Order: sequence, then C-alpha cells, then structure tokens
Amino acid sequence: MATTPRTTSDGSRAWPPADHHYSLLQRCRSLYHGLWFRLSEGIRWSRRPCYETPIGCLSGLAAWQITRIDELHARYNVGFEDHYNHHTALANYAYLDLLDQAWASANRPVPQGTAVTDVGCANFWYARTLHAFFRPATLTGVDVEGFRLYPTGHSRYDAACGYIADLPQTSFLVADYCTVENRADVITAWFPFVTPSPVLAWRLPLTLFFPEPLFDRIARNLTPQGLFFMVNQGSEEAAVAAAYCRRAGLSLVDQWVHPCPLRARPHPPVASWWSV
Repeated sequence: MATTPRTTSDGSRAWPPADHHYSLLQRCRSLYHGLWFRLSEGIRWSRRPCYETPIGCLSGLAAWQITRIDELHARYNVGFEDHYNHHTALANYAYLDLLDQAWASANRPVPQGTAVTDVGCANFWYARTLHAFFRPATLTGVDVEGFRLYPTGHSRYDAACGYIADLPQTSFLVADYCTVENRADVITAWFPFVTPSPVLAWRLPLTLFFPEPLFDRIARNLTPQGLFFMVNQGSEEAAVAAAYCRRAGLSLVDQWVHPCPLRARPHPPVASWWSV
C-alpha cells in the first residue's frame, strides 16, 4: 500500500513517521529552519539568472592536482575555470574526477544519450559535469528548496538558472522528489541525507528528512535497465544509505571508494551503483 504525505505547518511534505528520534535541541533548530524555509518558498524570490565571474586560471594547486585536471580537460574537453570562480571550478573537476575514476574502476560502460535525473542538486552547480560525463539526452536536477536567498540578493533558483543557461535539454525542478514521477535511465545522488545531522547543517527542517520514501521513489522512477549512482560521505554513511536502498528493492551492482579525492573531504567518498 502506497504511503501518502501530509502538509506540515512549515509548508513541507511530511511522510508517515519512521524510527527517527530527535533531541530537544534538534527539534528547536528544525523549527527555526522550517520558518525560514516556509518564508523563502512562499515568497519564491527571483530576479534573473545569476552568473559567476570566471577565474580564468586555477592557482594554488599541488602538482598532482594540476596533472589530473589537465587529464580531465583533455579527455572531456571541459574548462570549468572559463565559467566559474575558483571554488566552483575545482569542485566540478573533483566531481568529474570521481565519476571518471569510479566508472573506470568498475569497468562499466558509461550510459550516454539517455535521460538523467539528479536528486538533491542544490543550485545544480555541477550540471556541466554531468553533461560532460553522461552526454544526456535530457538532464533534470531536482531539489526541494529552490528559493533560499543568498547575500547577493539572488535566490538559489537564480543561481541554478545561471548554471544551466547554456546546457541543452537541462532543467531545474523545485520539488520534493518523493512526489516526482519522472522515469530516468540514470539517477544520481551526491551525498543524499540519510541521517538527521546534515539536514540541520544545511539549515533545513527535519520535516524534510524522510529517506525511506525518497529511496522508494528513486526505485520507482528508475527504468528496468537503468542505474542509480550514489556518492556518500565515508563508509558509515554509505552503509546507512545502502540499507535504505535495499529496503526500497534496489540491488547493489558495485561499490568503489575514492583513494585520493581531487578536493579534500572529511571522509573518503564512497560511490555505489544500484539497479532495480
């Protein structure tokens, strides 16, 4: 029997309760974040597409980072520094490096020319990376929060519009993915929320934390021959995420741990592939 969400006082979608127990401090922080979430999503502030000032040339990198970036530049014909500032450019190279090494290690053909959906894309700053790697027929980024206001006066929606402006067949959808019916051959999720702490760290209410229906929706939206590609923060988080995947009926195809990320992270990224 399918579960259905209800609308909470902060305007988000809440699913039937699971075994998540929160402290009083967590609940207070959640309430505070929920008020701001409801305000931003209610106003839906948007000015115009927001573009970064390109750095032009990355600097301050180690020799091995420069060598690796040169390899990615040649292999995928990308130059993120021509589009973004230093932080975003390096982050895109780091994501592309992970995709490149992970799929090569798994010795799997990269599905190209298909429908790709990215779950929890924030402002979709890495859309260009997904385009370079998957060369998709369509690319859709989905995030539940689309109108958080930045210090620049632009919203997350404005930033997303800027990041995807010149990418063909690419869209940014503001929605709770648990309610999205959009079949895809490849579904990706970068560091999805599988424990409560990161939700609060990203200034979101805990009423948005329902991983069970999220992974269930991923399984439903994945085509029969499709792949769900997920990246988690360290082995402990990956184990929690894997349990949710299995409960949703997904089967593990392969797993890979990045030995040396191009951009330092507190825990080694763990990539995994899943099928229905």
